[in-house]
Amino acid sequence: MMNQPDGYAASTSSATVPAAPQAPDAYPDRVPPLAWLIAVVFVAVELAFSDRYGFLQDELYFLVAGHHLAFGYVDQPPLTPLLTRITGLLGVSPTAIRIIPALAGGAVVAMAARLAALFGAGRFGRVLAALATACAPVVIGGTHTSTTTAVDLLAWTVVLLCVTTALLRDRPRWWLGAGIAVGVGLENKNLLVMLVGGLAVGIVFCGYAGVLRTRWPWLGAGIAALIWAPNLIWQATHGWPQLALASALHQDNSTAGDYLGGLPAQLVYTGLLVIPLVIAGFIRLWRTPELRFLAVTVTLIVIYVLAWIPGKTYYADGMAPVVVAAGSVSAERWIGRAGRPRLRRGLVIAAPLVGLALTLPYVLPVLPIGDLHDLPNLQQNGATVADTVGWPQLTQAVAVQDAALTRAGQRPTSIFTGFWAEAGALDVLGSADHLPPVLSGQDAYWMWGPGQASDRTVLVVDALSQVNPYFASCRVLSTYDAPYQVQNDWTPIQISVCTGPTASWQALWPRLRYYG
Repeated sequence: MMNQPDGYAASTSSATVPAAPQAPDAYPDRVPPLAWLIAVVFVAVELAFSDRYGFLQDELYFLVAGHHLAFGYVDQPPLTPLLTRITGLLGVSPTAIRIIPALAGGAVVAMAARLAALFGAGRFGRVLAALATACAPVVIGGTHTSTTTAVDLLAWTVVLLCVTTALLRDRPRWWLGAGIAVGVGLENKNLLVMLVGGLAVGIVFCGYAGVLRTRWPWLGAGIAALIWAPNLIWQATHGWPQLALASALHQDNSTAGDYLGGLPAQLVYTGLLVIPLVIAGFIRLWRTPELRFLAVTVTLIVIYVLAWIPGKTYYADGMAPVVVAAGSVSAERWIGRAGRPRLRRGLVIAAPLVGLALTLPYVLPVLPIGDLHDLPNLQQNGATVADTVGWPQLTQAVAVQDAALTRAGQRPTSIFTGFWAEAGALDVLGSADHLPPVLSGQDAYWMWGPGQASDRTVLVVDALSQVNPYFASCRVLSTYDAPYQVQNDWTPIQISVCTGPTASWQALWPRLRYYG
């Protein structure tokens, strides 16, 4: 066993954990230049396609939230709205706000190679880990848009890299880096609590419990708590709305179909033809004693997501770089045992590339927008690229009805939307049309309240059933359909008008709250 700080040796001297695997002497623990090149190409491709279609609804929402800066929101901590506000200074465009997500994706790709090195991979295994990670649909799609997913993937990968380095390479100060990453990650998304819990269980039960008798993990935990504290205080002083939202998400994403398709979806998100690599990586983590704490972590997180919220299977994909890195070690050794290694090497390299070719149009806007509707099962496959189509056209459709009512002497005094998606689109993209105040009862929009908006004449977007009981008269004006025949989650949408309110917005507001 390597020399360890006080507390390590006491816990491992009688344990079965062998010495941490060391990379071959010819390849010290570093990321090969080719892996760095793959990361750079990844970032370049993401940015090259960043403005091909348009904003995702989450991005529009975060742009609005960035102008309501706070230490927390109903549906997420404050970091992503803050980053969107900062990058929005470069211009309100998809490219501007997608710079940080693209860089985050490139960092995840490089760190996958570093993880492979820690697991004992040579140069080929490290490059393969970078390549497979760069081709993974969850990484490409998750870091293409400015949502919480991009920073979440980065935070998970940094935490895993720091903890693994601290344990396998006897570098206890890396616990401080893990603490910083946990704290920052929790200011972006609370899912990181799952990772911390899984790692804690894995460390305690897989031969590393002695590390908890040293000061370093606790210093890291203190740093994380200090960074996370502002959001925790905000949640506590606002009635813990994210707990209510988590319950709503569980109800919305726990159908029989979600449970049946949960595990296959998790595998496919890492790459259609990379599934054997993922399975090999999972097995390697379990079979390698010094890596078993990661196997426990992966298993617990996957089981929790599948049991609690199977419709959001990508919640577990922060573990993808670790599993892919471990699988790359297995693939490298499988190639080394072959009588004809070139054939096996070619198959291993081709798998992520061919899989990428099959799935790329679903995660990146590479097709001409007019051809997007030809993709089979576009909506069923949960392709977020479809949801980046149509927001300017919806805004224009609402503006047309606003202008028509104004010409008829019935000028709308406010707009009420069913979801924050439509509200965000109208707020961000409708400024040139001088639309009336935009309101919604969903999540943070409900918390921001109606302000001084009048409810005398209300344009209603995708929310007629919500507001109809509170007005004397409502009628449908038009139905918006997404352009280019694209089928997504935001078509068709009814645009209506309601008059004769039974009470003011302030009086009605408590009845209009919707978390989801």
